[in-house]
Amino acid sequence: MAQSVGIKDVARAAGVSVGTVSNVINRPDTVAAETRARVLSAIDRLGYVRSESARQLRAGRSRIMGLLVLDMGNPFFVDVARGAERAAREAGLGVMVCNSAQSAGEEAEYLSLFAEQRVRGVLLTPADATGRNIETFRRHNIPFVLVDRVAEGATECSVSVDDVAGGALAVRHLIDAGHRSIAYVSGPPGLNQVRDRRTGALNALAEAGLGPECLRELPTERLDVAAGRDAGARLLGLADRPTAVFCANDLLALGVLQAMYAAGIKVPDDLAIVGYDDIEFAAAAAVPLTSVRQPAVTMGAMAAELLLEETEADGRRHEHRRVVLQPELVVRRSSLSAR
Repeated sequence: MAQSVGIKDVARAAGVSVGTVSNVINRPDTVAAETRARVLSAIDRLGYVRSESARQLRAGRSRIMGLLVLDMGNPFFVDVARGAERAAREAGLGVMVCNSAQSAGEEAEYLSLFAEQRVRGVLLTPADATGRNIETFRRHNIPFVLVDRVAEGATECSVSVDDVAGGALAVRHLIDAGHRSIAYVSGPPGLNQVRDRRTGALNALAEAGLGPECLRELPTERLDVAAGRDAGARLLGLADRPTAVFCANDLLALGVLQAMYAAGIKVPDDLAIVGYDDIEFAAAAAVPLTSVRQPAVTMGAMAAELLLEETEADGRRHEHRRVVLQPELVVRRSSLSAR
């Protein structure tokens, strides 16, 4: 294995001190033109690349922001990452994106990695319902912002969407279409987003004078298309099948749609479907999917901006903020049957 070239090698090749090489790299205007040219020639000839990690350790300030999401297979989180990356790049920072895969154990490992790397700060969509991972991470004194989750206290910033309002939008739309028996394909019950969307659904039923028995919950272990297909199969097996389905995200809804298509069930005539997130694939589905839109790119960008604001406070008091964005219902053919 070839040995890496260090700053001492460059200094030796150029016939100057290590301090002169450092000045050429960091403060070139302070070095005479002839000397600067000699050092740059040595750098080019030897292929020297400065150690950014070493520079950051000396400066005590990383140029990397961590982003830990629940599922990078979900286009919603890809859009969150796009927004965060755009804001970070404008500030001259990079983003280290990691995927907890909805696992509290993997979340803990990545948070430990962020601490080891001494990242500037972390954008986090929690997977651990107990909050223990966050409490452990606090000990490292690395700022973090919760994404797609409301901060419960005043110790960190958060950017989220009003999921209670979003669940109400979805089910109110189905009630207005004449549905009185609705299934909720909910995902893992430990996730706050899943619980909040269910609360919104129940609120919409109550507003219409309908009881909670009108909402039949079908929990799943994951929030992906395969889990949606499994929920669709269970739905088909019900003796008194609901006439509409509200899914906790679009991937679940697409899985339910696939299961209905395979069984010859017509959507929306036999079963109306509403998803959540409004990912790009929702509009492109075989039956375009009605969905509750979350401003994912905006969410990621705002979270990154809050983190930058906190890390650049330089000892000044930072006011933690909870930003709650509003969802929007996007109606497409999957829920437009007349009843």
